[in-house]
Amino acid sequence: MIAAFAQFEREIMRARTLDGLAAARARGRNGGRKAALSVSQAALAKKLALEGTSISQIAADLGVSRPTIYRVLS
Repeated sequence: MIAAFAQFEREIMRARTLDGLAAARARGRNGGRKAALSVSQAALAKKLALEGTSISQIAADLGVSRPTIYRVLS
């Protein structure tokens, strides 16, 4: 009986959370972490990579890690 109440309470919490997230999206708010690079920085990274600049050098110039640069280039 206690397990049934716990499951019911969990379902209610989940519904409230989803409703709150939907309401936030309706107000124009998005969750999650901010992007490490702006759109212009990502474009610069792509341009530098096409010119033959090493990934390590691009990452150092933009102040991010190498995996971040690889993620932008893919």
